[in-house]
Formats: sequence, structure tokens, C-alpha cells
Amino acid sequence: MTEDSTLAQAYAVCRAIAKREAKNFYYSFVALPAARRDAICAIYAFMRKADDLSDDESIPLDERRKNMAAWREKWRETAAGVATTNPVFIAVRDAIARFNIPLELLEELIDGTTMDLDRAPGSADSPDTYATFDDLYRYCYLVASVVGLVCIRIFGYSDKRAEKLAEETGIAFQLTNILRDVAEDAARNRVYLPLDELSANGVSVDGLLHRPAGSAPSVQERALLASIGARAEKYYESARELLPLIDTESRPALWVLVRIYRRLLIRMKEADYDVFSRRVAVPTYQKLEILAVGMTRMAFVRIFG
Repeated sequence: MTEDSTLAQAYAVCRAIAKREAKNFYYSFVALPAARRDAICAIYAFMRKADDLSDDESIPLDERRKNMAAWREKWRETAAGVATTNPVFIAVRDAIARFNIPLELLEELIDGTTMDLDRAPGSADSPDTYATFDDLYRYCYLVASVVGLVCIRIFGYSDKRAEKLAEETGIAFQLTNILRDVAEDAARNRVYLPLDELSANGVSVDGLLHRPAGSAPSVQERALLASIGARAEKYYESARELLPLIDTESRPALWVLVRIYRRLLIRMKEADYDVFSRRVAVPTYQKLEILAVGMTRMAFVRIFG
């Protein structure tokens, strides 16, 4: 088997993972030219594996730490040039070389997925919380903004302003995810809403963790979630400013991704932030409509430049 065929197979594995798991992200991947799409899929597959190693709660915390440390060391060896048969590592190593992605960003990607593994021994029963929005921002940066900083390397840009805007776009996406997943996270003993803002709105951690399943939010809970939604909306302005700063052929993909995520935030607002009685989502037909517009934009770019 030639080196080229091995690399092609590695990217094929990553595309399959992205198609199966990426959900909102995959619709934007489709709107990218092939080389950029393959690189994005490789990064997604890398992140997905790190998430899976970190989040598998059927495995004891100490064992997950060991598994993650071993996987991280294997990645570092691969990045340094050691031969590997891991298809995701093969594809990611090619992608970071092709698009000049700093290794430090890959390290931060792993840091973000392993934050829940850093709990002190004996604290497993305590809920994961963040005292202030500044604390939550750091979490959002590691799990989402870093992804944005990797993606813009693949999308292409020349104006350094794109980096801060990509960081803030990642914050918008992650705040949207946090709002959508409040009930699911609470079931996993996690509260990602800042504690000082819970207190200011008269909402307790215990109230979120032990609320009746499927019940509608209280007036206080709706006010809290609406305040987080308003903050996310402000960060979406950064996405609007970022769009013209990346390479023309990549803009349709970013437009699709932002459109889908912002539509999710709008749907939660339309539901008056009732994210407890049902999971809010963007219907597939709406995602396909957005993708169709994105593909049309991509075709226009290819024809007219």
C-alpha cells in the first residue's frame, strides 16, 4: 500500500466519523472544497475520540485519566514523526502540516475535552460548576473557541483580527450548546450556568439538579436562560464580522454553520427557553435548506470567483 493510499484511507475514516457524529457541524463541512473538508473532518474525528475517552462514565475516573494520558502521548509521538497505524492521527498530522496548524492548538483541544477529568479525588459526587462567567468563558474557550482557531487555519485568512473573532464565535456556539443541554447536563451532575448568575436570578444548583423530569421552567429559570441567550446573541456579532475575513471559497461553510447554530438559539428563544420539557433542535429540513443556500453560494464562488 502506498503512502498516498494510506492517507486517502485515513481521511475516509475521518469523513465517516464526521458524517456519523458531527450533526450540525457536518452540514457546514459539505460546503467546503474537498481538501479543506477532509482537514476539518480529521480535526473533528480527533476531537471526537478525545471526547469519547473523557466522557465514558461507564469507566472509572482514574482509568479514564490513564487512557487519556496514553492516547495523548501516542498523539505527541505521531506529531513528532513516529510511525503510526492510527488513521485519525495519520490524517490530522497531514492536515496540520498542510494548513500550518500550531500543535499548541491541538494540545488545547485535548485540554478542553479533559477538564472533567481534573476533578480532585473524592469530589466525584460534587456537581461540576463555574463560579462566574469569566470562569465559564475559559471552559468555552478550550472546548469551542480553540476549535474555531483551528478551523480558520483551514478556512484561510490573512487579517489577524480573524483570530479574536473566531474565539468569540466559538463562545457563541458553546453558550448555545449549554442552553440547549441544561437538562441533560444536570442529569450528569453538571451545571454550566455561572453560580453568581444563578444566585442573582433566584435559581439554585439543587433546583436545577433535582427538578421534576420534563417540567417547564420557572419564571426565574426562564429569566436566567434568557440572560445567557442575550449574551450569546452578542457573540454572534463576531461571527458576522469574521465571515468576510476568511478565504472566499470557505465563506459558504462558515455561513452554514453560523446560520444553523444561530437558528438553534432563535428556536430556544421562541420556546421561551423551555429546554426542560423537550430538547430543542433545528429540524433536518431547515438544516438542508440552509445547506442548499450554502452550496449555491459555493457554486457561485467557483464560477465567478
